[in-house]
Amino acid sequence: MKKTNFVAYLMCALMVMGCSTNAGTGSLLGAGGGAALGGIIGNIIGKNTKSTVIGAAIGTAVGTTAGALIGKHMDKVKAKAAAVENAQVTEITDQNGLTAVKVAFDSGILFATGKYALNNASKVSLTKFAEMLKAEPQLMIDIQGHTDSTGSDKVNNPLSQNRAQAVANYLVNCGVPASQFQNVSGFGSTQPIADNSTAAGRQQNRRVEIFMYASQAMIDAANAGTLQ
Repeated sequence: MKKTNFVAYLMCALMVMGCSTNAGTGSLLGAGGGAALGGIIGNIIGKNTKSTVIGAAIGTAVGTTAGALIGKHMDKVKAKAAAVENAQVTEITDQNGLTAVKVAFDSGILFATGKYALNNASKVSLTKFAEMLKAEPQLMIDIQGHTDSTGSDKVNNPLSQNRAQAVANYLVNCGVPASQFQNVSGFGSTQPIADNSTAAGRQQNRRVEIFMYASQAMIDAANAGTLQ
């Protein structure tokens, strides 16, 4: 797998405004916080990624019973995610053959056209989504940004990366542990899900997708029969 080449755009993404949680936590992007978060996110971006491969390959065999427990738990995760406003939730399978969950946010909701700054409505949705993630510490998370085909790769590639990064930074700033994020990647216009020749299709293609899948800790708990 090829390493993503968007680290140069990290500093732009760190301009995202911080959120306040119910516990009143301050912004990680405050005095000195930007540099610390920059180091965290830089490590995330530096990992190898592949859009169609979700989840890290594991060395532990997962039995039928354990797989069923993970599937049952992911059903709960799916239901919680579906309660978040403007989220489109789909059940998928990770590269280990285990149940995973994809949450898509249309960029018409998250971003203005050609921009990567989160709007106020998006922040409300993502704050609620962050609360769900904080209650699921055994989930691993990938975030992928996409654009429509308008413009060149020179524009679309960093734009898609910055959109994904804006979401990741905001979720971390809301208290989601940075250790849960495995890959934060931008794929430009290379993976459309709709017809780029229509306005409606282009809107669907401008999107951020969040993938939630079982960590090794969750798999171990499932194998031990203790996963709820």
